[in-house]
Amino acid sequence: MKDTYILAIESSCDETSVSIVKNGKEDIATIINSQINVHTKYGGVVPEVASRLHLENITIVINECLEKANMKLEQIDAFACTYAPGLLGSLLVGVETAKTLSYIFKKPLIAVNHMMGHIYANMIGNDIKYPVLSLIISGGHTDLIIMENENKFRYLGQTLDDAIGECYDKIARIMSLPYPGGPNVEKYALEGKDTYQMPTILNDNSYNFSFSGLKSHTNNKVHNMKQRNEEINKYDLACSFQNAAVKHLISKTKKALIDTQIKTLLISGGVASNNFIRNSLKEMCNELNVQMIMPEKKYCTDNATMIGAAAYILYKNNEFASLDLNAKSTVSL
Repeated sequence: MKDTYILAIESSCDETSVSIVKNGKEDIATIINSQINVHTKYGGVVPEVASRLHLENITIVINECLEKANMKLEQIDAFACTYAPGLLGSLLVGVETAKTLSYIFKKPLIAVNHMMGHIYANMIGNDIKYPVLSLIISGGHTDLIIMENENKFRYLGQTLDDAIGECYDKIARIMSLPYPGGPNVEKYALEGKDTYQMPTILNDNSYNFSFSGLKSHTNNKVHNMKQRNEEINKYDLACSFQNAAVKHLISKTKKALIDTQIKTLLISGGVASNNFIRNSLKEMCNELNVQMIMPEKKYCTDNATMIGAAAYILYKNNEFASLDLNAKSTVSL
């Protein structure tokens, strides 16, 4: 079979990324232009600023990616973009760029769901045998999804409130830790001890998650201690929170694996770059004799390589988008 080269664009939040992916598995070249230094000044992502920076950087990033791959646009077989979910203004930059390239070079346009991209980051360098259970852990999602084949998704459970990554970020703000919050909570937790009592959360027979109780409990604890002029040990508090959050994550995922008898677990999403979570999930899988597949850390956070990997699945099934494609801020798999 002829090799398939897909140029993919990811611009759902604050990373302008372009990648050329071969046959859905090989990362030929990837460029990521991060806006983190700009948004740090505001303590979080400012949507209007993010979209403007995407617009300024997109052609530069495309040219850098082509140069790194030593390829020309004429050699590309299809153009892919993240069309949803994400920040609407940011998404539109990637969508309109991919549509323009598709029109000019008369090549297929592929619209990729951002969460599908996270899942298929696991394809890069791996062979996946189905069925699998996919655990997505990110700033906006905490989902358990059964995949019976490479293009069929069935939700088993999801968060009822905050996603785990969102909760990490909110805990960071409660503790006045610098942006980006999640990685700093992990860093503090590794230096602390589990000394603060945390509530048991959603101890039921469902496969759903809930992290808002941990957030509220921590917020009340910090507020009450400040009112009493008591010293807060941020390292211990971060450790206590992380242990409770991961215990909940493990509990629900373990139940799902036991009940479904699925023997392969895919891990994906930005929070999958957290070492403590990666190691904890690995220990659980070893205990259950389940194969765990997770991307390299560089493919966990937002990147266009994962979009190119997911796009290849759609390419093989002739699932192409038309030039009236529009971005969507929210959408399910």
